[in-house]
Amino acid sequence: MDIDAWVWWLIGAVGLGIPLVLTAMPEFGMFSVGAVAGAVTAALGFGVVAQVLVFVVVSVALIAVVRPIAARHRDGRPELATGVDALKGRQAVVLERVDGSGGRIKLAGEVWSARTLDTGQTFEPGERVDVVDIDGATAVVM
Repeated sequence: MDIDAWVWWLIGAVGLGIPLVLTAMPEFGMFSVGAVAGAVTAALGFGVVAQVLVFVVVSVALIAVVRPIAARHRDGRPELATGVDALKGRQAVVLERVDGSGGRIKLAGEVWSARTLDTGQTFEPGERVDVVDIDGATAVVM
């Protein structure tokens, strides 16, 4: 049984798709698309040299065009602050007098222990404060 060249190219495309799924490296997907282009070239009756040339040109073109676009999108995305990092910079309401030794605030709907950044500073109930840092389970405010 003699298998046509285009079938071998499709087998190669599937073979390149497997590492794409396992490693999440998009370059394998680009090589896989190049192999499909080689299969189309073989199905149209072109020779081996043309098939390999189409495979190389399509693969390299995809890598040269798609990778920089993907890198720009990846680098341009702002990081999402989570956990205590998301609380820094937020405003809170003083529930119990806050000074350098302690107090209570309402931050993001929860009651937190708090202390002032400057030990000489005090905040009275009802005042709004800015959260500068989170030190363990204590919000540092100013």
